[in-house]
Amino acid sequence: MEAPPVTVMPVTGGTINMMEYLLQGDVFDQALESLLHRLRGLCDNMEPETFTDHELVYLLKGQQGNPFILRARRSISHPTAPWHLRYLGQPEVGDKSRHALVRNCVDVAASHSLPDFLNEMGFRMDHEFVASGHIFRKGAMKIVVSKLSRILVPGNTENIERLSLSYLVELSVLAPAGQDNVSEDMRSFAEQLKPLVHLEKIDPSKQRH
Repeated sequence: MEAPPVTVMPVTGGTINMMEYLLQGDVFDQALESLLHRLRGLCDNMEPETFTDHELVYLLKGQQGNPFILRARRSISHPTAPWHLRYLGQPEVGDKSRHALVRNCVDVAASHSLPDFLNEMGFRMDHEFVASGHIFRKGAMKIVVSKLSRILVPGNTENIERLSLSYLVELSVLAPAGQDNVSEDMRSFAEQLKPLVHLEKIDPSKQRH
């Protein structure tokens, strides 16, 4: 794996063709418990959901331009659950004053033969990783705190190495297009997490897939 993914939202739900509003940040390992304690006090679920997921990122290169990217994810902790196939569109330029990154998001459940299907369609797996952590919810908002690990032996999710000494923190909302008011709610919630973590609208052009 060359770099951490743009997002590591876990295998939950099955929302189709919505807009994702996203803020991201990170917190060092030693500050994790303080952040979880704060989230327990702010969110609807005092005890977070936990997850351990395996994600594979597939590319389909065309004649020109950027490759088409799809993300296939399965739950390691719930191996009989369906796979999920996720497409994330290019972030909208739109209103510069908008507090969150906004992009199209298509998320569908799939069978366990998904990797074989993608290979037959001509996609090539670019990298894979394991994400594990906690999920909190506050109304329509989802807060995911996750540790990312690279897979040292292809396909072996038990032979992993942590990518960093920090946890990725993501605050997101899935909503129909045009619901920009949700970004203001996200900003207000993010303010309550300072100074433990600073959630920001990340410029995707500065990140690598």
